[in-house]
Amino acid sequence: MNFRTLDLNLLRVFDQVMAEQNLTRAAERLAMTQPAVSNALRRLREALGDELVTRTAFGVKPTPKAEALWPEVRAALDRLREAIEPRSFDPRTQEATFRLAMADATAATLLPALVQAIESTQALTNVRVLPLTTRDPRPWLERGEADFAVGYFPQAVAALEAEGGQATIHHQRLYDGHYVCVMRKGHPLAEGPLTLDRFCEAHHLLVSFSGRAHGFVDEALAALGRTRRVVLTVNQFFTAGRVVTGSDLLTVLPYEFLPATGFEDELAIQPIPLALQGVHVEVLWHQRNDRHPAHVWMRERIVAAGQAHQRRRTAQS
Repeated sequence: MNFRTLDLNLLRVFDQVMAEQNLTRAAERLAMTQPAVSNALRRLREALGDELVTRTAFGVKPTPKAEALWPEVRAALDRLREAIEPRSFDPRTQEATFRLAMADATAATLLPALVQAIESTQALTNVRVLPLTTRDPRPWLERGEADFAVGYFPQAVAALEAEGGQATIHHQRLYDGHYVCVMRKGHPLAEGPLTLDRFCEAHHLLVSFSGRAHGFVDEALAALGRTRRVVLTVNQFFTAGRVVTGSDLLTVLPYEFLPATGFEDELAIQPIPLALQGVHVEVLWHQRNDRHPAHVWMRERIVAAGQAHQRRRTAQS
């Protein structure tokens, strides 16, 4: 490749294709036709001597060379864009809409503060909450189906940290918490120590976004050679609170989410008789939005809402 003859406009196309991993969405972002984007990619392939992307059922998949090249291209384009057109965001005069993927309890925890921030600044900002149906929202962010994902994603975050600087999804801790065993007030197990035997002998309710009747508690029990019976699986914390208050089922919930069930005053809590990792609620976003002023503004509001929640729960405990 001769850099002096390289059409640098092709790098803008490459950047958008890598960001969207879909030719149609990249064309929309670039205000180009899809054939024009395909033609630009063909020319860049010829210049670089690499396929760069291969087609999949959901869009395109980058080659290793494309993955290695993109961070450098994105950084260079960002620096050039900032030099030519410094960007800013005024939430009072510029309209913006954000899609946040989160569970009902996370939404109930953070949205009041987010709405207050929007209303108090008279921001022209709209929020769309998407129901969270997975513990790994990275594909949603990669495909641009959500702007942020907020929740407890231990495996996804561990994978991102292992990728280090090569990760295309970034994350920030919002608040920490811990799990408790939850039951109705007056439950036979609400008084006295909750032993592992009594825990395993009870009937349980599991909150599962995927619908699988096997969660991290079951994995921890399996490591001890123990099991439990999960009578009911639901995908909302509110539903879990409602069912538990009217039955003898036990459930395991983050302590910080109890207010979001709507039934905190009717619930009793006990320490869980086995070792579980803490709850680390994070906000995830795609690196394409790292320095986008509107996204930065919303990210700051999300982080502030998480920190305010942490302070409240710490003061209450």
